[in-house]
Amino acid sequence: MTALVLTGCSGATGGGNADSARDRSLTVFAAASLQQAFDDMSEGFTAEHPRISIEFNYAGSSTLLQNLESGAPADILATADEATMEMAQQAGLIDRPTRELFAANTLVGIVPDDNPANIATLEDANANGVNLVVCASQVPCGALAQSVADATGTTLNPVSEEQQVSDVLGKVRSGQADAGLVYATDAALASDEVSTFELEGAQDQPNNYPIAQTANSSDREAAAAFIEYVQSDAGQAVLQDLGFAAPQDPDDS
Repeated sequence: MTALVLTGCSGATGGGNADSARDRSLTVFAAASLQQAFDDMSEGFTAEHPRISIEFNYAGSSTLLQNLESGAPADILATADEATMEMAQQAGLIDRPTRELFAANTLVGIVPDDNPANIATLEDANANGVNLVVCASQVPCGALAQSVADATGTTLNPVSEEQQVSDVLGKVRSGQADAGLVYATDAALASDEVSTFELEGAQDQPNNYPIAQTANSSDREAAAAFIEYVQSDAGQAVLQDLGFAAPQDPDDS
């Protein structure tokens, strides 16, 4: 869990109605692939809302859902796919009217920078004797990996299935794995340590990222302010700089 408690001067602009005379706190449950983006956004958000402190809990989306189901307190849930958010909605864990799409991501293959196994395709990465690491199927990046593989008639043969995409990246970075399947944004964060290869059809299968207030948020005004910031020009600029795309509207697909 990453805790950020940021304060600023009372003259910061853009505070709006979410700030009051008292200090406020906000707990955000967010997919692991959002860590860099949300950490970067926190500076701008707290400059506009200096009396709101933020605590981020980053993990695989399925783990975040399990935590909410177990009663863990949170004000906001941001997942790496719509399916997990839909499960949260069906379980009554989020406030449906606040649910919005704010970003999209695609899958790529990664190898250590020196690429000792000489991998250039998913077929190479999935060959006998190659240590391929992917996300577990219940995790959004794992479900997406399976979908991309299915589209090419490939049966994945990983040596390990991880609970969050950052763990896949970590195993490839450290040389524990010959190849991995991760989001393009995660690969970009480690561009000096890993090389990427394209996955056939992956660009046609992006994961949309939704965000929503939880049903039991203890500060709905502060939660609304953070969601608004994520969707603002400033928040979207952070996402775009890290390689996220605009979400694909389901009505347009």
